[in-house]
Amino acid sequence: MYRLLHSKVAKIFGILILIWLLFSLVLGGIVLAYAQQDHAQEADVIIVLGSGLRRDNHPGPALTRRSQHAAELYAQGLASAIICTGGYTAGRTRSEAEGCREVLIESGVPAGAILLEDQSRSTEENAIYARVIMQGNGFSEAILVSDGYHLLRAQWIFSQVDIPVFTSPAHSPPTMSLLISTAREIAALHWQAIKSLLNLPFTHVPVM
Repeated sequence: MYRLLHSKVAKIFGILILIWLLFSLVLGGIVLAYAQQDHAQEADVIIVLGSGLRRDNHPGPALTRRSQHAAELYAQGLASAIICTGGYTAGRTRSEAEGCREVLIESGVPAGAILLEDQSRSTEENAIYARVIMQGNGFSEAILVSDGYHLLRAQWIFSQVDIPVFTSPAHSPPTMSLLISTAREIAALHWQAIKSLLNLPFTHVPVM
C-alpha cells in the first residue's frame, strides 16, 4: 500500500514538474518575443534602468548599451530629459546612475537634461524612486529603456506604481549572455508573481 501511494505521489510530482518546465519554456518565449518589440514614442522623459559597473567603476556592457540607446532616443527628440537609475553596489564607489550619466554625456546628451536616481537596488526600487522624480518634475509618461529580456517584467513593475511607460529595448547582448539573462528573468517573473499575489513588502532581493 505504501509503495503504491509513493508511486502515485511521485507520478503526480513528475507531472507537475513537467507542466512547470513547459510553462517556463513558454514564458521564456514570451520574454524573448517582447524583447524584440520597440514601443518608443514621444513622452515626457526617458528612464534608463541601471546595471552593474565594472571593477574600475566604469559602466559595464549592459549599462553602456542601455545608456547609448537612451541617447539615441533623446537625439530623435522623443523626450526632453533622461532619468538614470541605479544605486551603489558592493565594492563600487559610484552609483549605476552616475555610470549612465557618463555614457550619456559622452554620447552628446547635455548634462542639464540628465536626472539621477541613485538610491535603488532593484527594478522595483527603480520604479518607486523614478516616480518621485517624475512627480517632482511634472512628468507623466516615460520611455523605459533596458535590455529587451528585462522589459516585460519592468513594464509590469512600473505599471504597479502607476507609471505609464513605452518600452524600448537596447541593442541585444551576445547570445550566451542573452540565454543566461532570460533564464534569470524567468525566475524573477516567478518571484514577482508570488510577491504580487501574497502582497509581500519586499522591494529588493540581492539576486533580482
